[in-house]
Amino acid sequence: MSIDVTAERLIPLPPGQVAAYAMDWRHDAEWTQGIREAALTREADGGGFGVGAEVTRTAYFLGKRIDYVLRVAAYEPGRLLDMVSVAGPMPMHVTYTFGSHPNGTLAHIRVQGDSSRYYRLAAPLIARKVRSSLGKDLRDLERRLRARR
Repeated sequence: MSIDVTAERLIPLPPGQVAAYAMDWRHDAEWTQGIREAALTREADGGGFGVGAEVTRTAYFLGKRIDYVLRVAAYEPGRLLDMVSVAGPMPMHVTYTFGSHPNGTLAHIRVQGDSSRYYRLAAPLIARKVRSSLGKDLRDLERRLRARR
């Protein structure tokens, strides 16, 4: 069974500010539910962060520690960050997009995963939890950015 969950929020701040903060892996633990640590464990081919870079995250989900590695598949600073898991308990695809809106930034997160291998029976519960977490992530992103002003 696959999971495909999205969340969207209008954040009344400039897109460049929102995207720069949210797309910086060093801030992952500050605004993303369950993440305790994030580390750049492989640089992009040209160095630094970009396509091919890998971020290792340590998270807690439903009371269980989960370590997983996300590889950057597409990166357009200020607009798009698309990552796929290359190590972890289940295949996952995470996409962050940020677009201009007359009132600020339309921030969007989509998480797709295949829970059939390890968590097949818990997939409906996982989808509800992910949906709730993504909404909280975007709320916390806005709060964090407003506090930095």
